[in-house]
Parts: sequence; structure tokens; C-alpha cells
Amino acid sequence: MVSEPEGSARAGVPRPQLPVDDALQAWSRPVAPVKDLDDVARRYPGRSLSLGPERQSVEFYGTPDRPNAFAMDSLEFLFICAQYFREALPLRMIFLLISCQRAGGRIPLTQEEMAYVLDVSRSKVADVIKEIAEHGIVFKVKRGVYQFNPPYSYRAAEFIPGTETAGRKPEYIRVEQYDAITEIRENKTLPERVRYPSLAHMRVAIEERRQERAEQRAARRQARAAQQEEGTLS
Repeated sequence: MVSEPEGSARAGVPRPQLPVDDALQAWSRPVAPVKDLDDVARRYPGRSLSLGPERQSVEFYGTPDRPNAFAMDSLEFLFICAQYFREALPLRMIFLLISCQRAGGRIPLTQEEMAYVLDVSRSKVADVIKEIAEHGIVFKVKRGVYQFNPPYSYRAAEFIPGTETAGRKPEYIRVEQYDAITEIRENKTLPERVRYPSLAHMRVAIEERRQERAEQRAARRQARAAQQEEGTLS
């Protein structure tokens, strides 16, 4: 005969039934609004009652003017950018443009606003935007509005603040990535590198720079070795 584990109920003794509204059953029952905290405390004697901070319905950081969003970023694109751009400002600019996308990848930022956020001059912003645009990463739609190339980084949807209140289901503005890519490819006024983006040219440039730096390091080593040899002979 197998004995019951220590602490289990004895045969013939019914287990005590928990109240219907016990916290252990909360997962399987709808949550009722709490009207009186004292009443809740009396139903659970011997337990402490505490309130935690209010939680957002969607756990993303966001502000009312830049609401929570669903975004997609190409890891290969970020990996190539980390190797290609040797200065900090182009990378900071790319991060800024990614973070300021609205649904559909549009970026409502003027160059003056970019300069203020990055704390640099307006002329530096213009130079960096031109450099980034030459690789087909972003392009200008009109004054104060840019578009991030969808295969590299894309904001698919953004949360509409206030729609989650009063028990309603949260609502989102959503733009399909396929639709954005199709619109760009049909615009023949855009450069080919924008309409059909590719990272191949950046990969080639990275290898060329690596080779160039390797040759420069080898030349410096040879020069130091020659100087040491001349010092020994003299």
C-alpha cells in the first residue's frame, strides 16, 4: 500500500472548499471591480492588502505624441551600419529616424528639429542626412517629412492612446509593409537604390576599408622596424 505524501488530506476527510472569489481561482474567473478595499480585506483575514503601481495595457515606453508601436528592424541592416559608419553622428541620426517613425515608416521631422535633438548644427544635419540618403536608407517625401526604407526599418502599427479605457479593446493604426514597399517601387522618380534597396555596396565598402587599414598598419610596422634597425646600425 502506497502511503500518501506528508501533508496530504487523510482518507475520508474532505478537503476544505475555497471561496468562489478566492485569489487562487482568479485566473479562471472574470475580475470584478473593487468598490471597498476594507470589504476585500475582511474576506481574506490574516492576509496583507497592498496596491501596486498602475500598469499600462501595452508594455512599451511611449508618450502621448509618440504612442506605443509595433516596429520591425532588420538585424542585418543594424549590423552593417555598426561596421560601416565610423563616426557617431550618422549612427545617432539613424537611431533618431528609427525612433521617430509613425505607422507606415513616415518620419515627421524637420532638419531644425533633428539638429535640436542631436545638439548639432543645422549644416551637420544636412550633411549626415545626405550621406544616409545616398545609401537608400531614407528619402525625403516633402519638407519636414522623411520615409525610412521599409526593408531596413519599419513601424507597422501604432497604438491610439485612450482607446483602452472603459474596458474597450485597444485600437491601432496599422499600415502593411508590403503596401509601403509597393508604393515606393512604383515611384519611378526615386533612385534605384531606394526602390530596390541592397546592402551589397556597403558590405563591399567595409571590406575595402578593412583592407586599406590593414595595409596602413603593415606600413607603420615596417617603418618602425626600419627606424629601429637604423638606430642599431648607427
